[in-house]
Amino acid sequence: MGYLLLAGAIAAEVAGTTAMKYSEGFNRLGPSVLTVLGYLISFTLLAQTLKTLSIGTAYAIWSGVGTAAIATIGVAFMGEGMTLTKAAGIALIIIGVVVLNLGGAH
Repeated sequence: MGYLLLAGAIAAEVAGTTAMKYSEGFNRLGPSVLTVLGYLISFTLLAQTLKTLSIGTAYAIWSGVGTAAIATIGVAFMGEGMTLTKAAGIALIIIGVVVLNLGGAH
């Protein structure tokens, strides 16, 4: 159940961050409200996740997967360029999360 809650927390964080891009510096009400709601839901689900997963593992997965997802969304949908350096950074994030999980950091 912990990983399901964590997946929800990641999805909400990614949605909130994506909405933040469209809020134009919190000058547009709709995207601004979605940003706040996304982060509120994300932190609530992350807090529930910490009841069953270690904080190091949960936070590493939450931040790492969220960062990789946002970088990918930026490239795929927002016209951001993909460089070898950016691709390597995303790969290192994913590798780091996998290594944490394989290392038994639960």
